[in-house]
Amino acid sequence: MSNQARGNWSNRLEFLFSCIGVTVGLGNIWRFPYICYKNGGGAFLLPYFLFLFLIGTPCVFLQFSYAQYSNIGPGKIWECCPLFRGVGYGMMTQTFIVGMYYAAILSWILYYFGNSFSSTTPWATCGNEWNTEVCFTRTQMNANGIGNSTISINNTTYDVNGYMNITRRTSAEEFWENNVLQLTEGIQTLGTIRWELFIGVIAISIVVFLCLIKGIHSSAKVMYVMATIPYVFLTALLVRGLTLPGSLQGLKYYMVPRWEELLKLSVWVDAAAQTFYSLGLSSGALIVLASHNNFHNNIYRDAIIIPMFDAFTSWFAGCVIFVTLGYMAQEANLPMEDVVDQGIGVAFIVYPEALSTLQLPQLWSALFFLMLFTVGLDSQIVHIQILYTGLTDKWPSTFGRHGVLTLAVILVMSVVCGIVFVTQRTR
Repeated sequence: MSNQARGNWSNRLEFLFSCIGVTVGLGNIWRFPYICYKNGGGAFLLPYFLFLFLIGTPCVFLQFSYAQYSNIGPGKIWECCPLFRGVGYGMMTQTFIVGMYYAAILSWILYYFGNSFSSTTPWATCGNEWNTEVCFTRTQMNANGIGNSTISINNTTYDVNGYMNITRRTSAEEFWENNVLQLTEGIQTLGTIRWELFIGVIAISIVVFLCLIKGIHSSAKVMYVMATIPYVFLTALLVRGLTLPGSLQGLKYYMVPRWEELLKLSVWVDAAAQTFYSLGLSSGALIVLASHNNFHNNIYRDAIIIPMFDAFTSWFAGCVIFVTLGYMAQEANLPMEDVVDQGIGVAFIVYPEALSTLQLPQLWSALFFLMLFTVGLDSQIVHIQILYTGLTDKWPSTFGRHGVLTLAVILVMSVVCGIVFVTQRTR
């Protein structure tokens, strides 16, 4: 059974690459490494792979099976039981909101990528217009984090003892908070639109529109590239990182098992949460992609390959991150605990700061942020595809007959409604 009106994948590789593109997202780069490090290093892999086998793979197979059998996306597939109809609408609504915020994150990445080509990466130094008097670079500090007797701040030498009670900020932190986000006093102050970021959101929406203008036949070709490039860049960053002093120490912190951590309930909770988070279970993405399969596609094989590929990518990205953090800790003469961060702090503060100390920092920074952009863009493409497929399946006579216009309206609404995400941020 196939639905030629909706379109089907030309071959199984198009489906596999698309699934890899949506499951391998930004969380694999900046969430999993910290979660693994915090929860026992290599020991965390035991509960993670256990939940991947017991929960992740069966849930992926379940979503593949009913979507492939029906050739229907989340907007209509739940109508087999009217009570569950709201589940599909909830998936579409959630995806629309996530897509707006994801576009803002991609615009941050583009902003960093553009600044990577400066003569000096701007997050590497103090003395810029967004820096304060307590700005410093981490390599100016000794093993205790305070220097021997003096510290250079904005090209002026101060007695460290006089700054002991002052909350100091690294140059990378100040670039992120004062230049990129331009933090305001609180949620009650919305601030102004960050026009550089807003233009980035528009550019990303245009790219997504061009990738989806011919449906899955155009998006599939893009996924071949977007799902492959990150591994090339990650490998290049790993090879470069392994040549740096302290890299093996960083890898040791990441990989050496701390078995006693497995006695904590929080470790098992984090492993289960990471399984759901990383695979995007119940988000509707896998349903949309599988709904374009031919009826006899081997989903048993695909439901095993995709979770394992996603897990491998998370582990591999952690190796890339921690070899560089190990080098940064040695250069700054700091313990690893003081340089490890979680969430967006890894991608926008700690890792760029580490890359800025290398030779040719512009090259490595550009590669890193281009890798992040490709990882995020393929996920954003599927976010928009979920909403588009849901609308055209549910109301084919209204939205299906004017597919290009429907896609354009979705993206315009996403840009307009997402303006709030590119205003000055709150603390």
